[in-house]
Amino acid sequence: MANQISDELIEQIRNANDIVDVVGEYVQLKKQGRNYFGLCPFHGEKSPSFSVTQEKQIFHCFGCGKGGNVVTFLMEMESFNFFEAIKHLADRSGIELPEHAIKQESSLSKESQQVLSAHEWLTKLYHHLIRYTKDGKVGLDYLQERGITNEAIDTFQLGYAPNTKDFTATFLQKKGFHQQMLVKYGVLTRGQDDSVTDRFRGRVIFPIRNHLGRTVAFGARAMEGQEPKYLNSPESDMFQKGKMLYNFDLAKKYIRKQNEVVVFEGYMDVITAFQSGVQNVVATMGTAITEVQAKLLRRYAETVVICYDGDNAGVEATYKAAKLLQEIGCQVKIASLKDNLDPDSYINRFGGEAFKREVIGASKTFMSFYMQYLKKDFNLSLEGDRLQYLEEVLKEIANLDSSVEREFYVKELSTEYNISMESLLGEIEQHRQKLGTSKDKREKDRYTNRVEKSRGKLLPAFHNAERQLLAYMLQNRSIADKVQEDIGVSFNIDDHKIIATHLYAFYEEDNLEDVSIFIERIVDEKLRKLVIELALIPTQTDISDREINDYIQIIRNESSAGVSIKQLKAEQRLAEQQNDPIKAAQIALKIIELQRQVKHLN
Repeated sequence: MANQISDELIEQIRNANDIVDVVGEYVQLKKQGRNYFGLCPFHGEKSPSFSVTQEKQIFHCFGCGKGGNVVTFLMEMESFNFFEAIKHLADRSGIELPEHAIKQESSLSKESQQVLSAHEWLTKLYHHLIRYTKDGKVGLDYLQERGITNEAIDTFQLGYAPNTKDFTATFLQKKGFHQQMLVKYGVLTRGQDDSVTDRFRGRVIFPIRNHLGRTVAFGARAMEGQEPKYLNSPESDMFQKGKMLYNFDLAKKYIRKQNEVVVFEGYMDVITAFQSGVQNVVATMGTAITEVQAKLLRRYAETVVICYDGDNAGVEATYKAAKLLQEIGCQVKIASLKDNLDPDSYINRFGGEAFKREVIGASKTFMSFYMQYLKKDFNLSLEGDRLQYLEEVLKEIANLDSSVEREFYVKELSTEYNISMESLLGEIEQHRQKLGTSKDKREKDRYTNRVEKSRGKLLPAFHNAERQLLAYMLQNRSIADKVQEDIGVSFNIDDHKIIATHLYAFYEEDNLEDVSIFIERIVDEKLRKLVIELALIPTQTDISDREINDYIQIIRNESSAGVSIKQLKAEQRLAEQQNDPIKAAQIALKIIELQRQVKHLN
């Protein structure tokens, strides 16, 4: 790799990409003190244990232990190899790579690269046809009738596949793509007579892009009475509906900025909203929202607004999605559409500003939605049903951690059903006692335990001294030089010896104190995690030579005592083998006394 891209260029690329900005494209980060925290993208959690240190340009998760710099983050997050991570960062910062360096092997299989290439060619072809040819006019007319502008057609790369059975097959064959592979990934369809045809012929095409903006599948809408009306590419290793959200690649920057995302059910809802100025919008693709999608949304935003169709099916889907999103830790709001309209129809009838103000801006809380939703299961003219309804609602209110929220909804119930607030609040308190500790406290404790666990159990004084000394050595080359001269690699912990050896070599190559670069030298994952943990240990900016010498002396004491104790233990074993219990006991007393002295010295 070093032969392809110079170390100087790699450093330039890394310096041009602040880790907070890069990680912030995947995680909603909040500054706390000197560091930034968010939900870890590598494991599921509801409370932030993922830390990014801008000063040192490293990340670390107290929950799962993953850590590294901006390059290793991308390698972990995107399954990139080193070159792909560097190229992504170079593209992101506008730095050109040498021509010979661009032709590196991809971490994707050859087949996956071919499939992506085929989808890219078809995206361009279908888009050109709908915008500039007579063959695509039927598709263009349909989109324009639906109120879609040419600008939106270009933004979403919408297209049209001609109603000719071998048009796509012929086009891709000329580009050198294998027919069998195209059938496997659903670009083409093989009939019972073994003939191959275009899967999407005669349809308007909606390219489905992954979070990096690459087309991995197509959605298609029939124009001439074909069935089914809507058709997607089949699922594959690159396209799994339950793991992707339509328009996520374009929406994510708006989602991060507003800390809120609007979730629709269909492509047209997203496109119409986006072109009307509501751009933090995504859509599921014909399936109920999944846990994977919910966790993805939670990483990017605290608030999720569900805006599904207003019919019965839409209301049921809203309830299920809201419950899942709440379990993941999202604040959920429900947007209501009047007259059973879908979002696309509402915007076309009343305009984008009205949609922002009267639909998104007027979203209900989940509790308000639930109180209304639950009524469908009861005949509230009957006393028994009313009591059952109130019992169910009070159970849900009891889950709210905010006493203000609880009282707000209780007041509504008190007014509507003429029951005293005291009685209702008393019932809620009973439910809360059954629930035990509030969810918020449980999450807080879980986070605290993670952090404490990651910082380790109580360690011997010499172990803490070694950790503290290495933390200073990572930040200050002159301290590392002093330690190298005084004790070299005579640390008592093997992992510390290895890290010190790497660090001395790193400084001898005239590298500056930069832990984000140093960790790339550490191949062993366990050691790399330890280096990051050491780098995050709090240190003083003006530590004295005396304090450094104290750490060194503690390490020396343990080292010399360790040798003596080791010798005594060998003598003790020999005495036991010679059946001399008195001598063995005397040696055991010496060992205990030596251990006590060491402990006193430390």
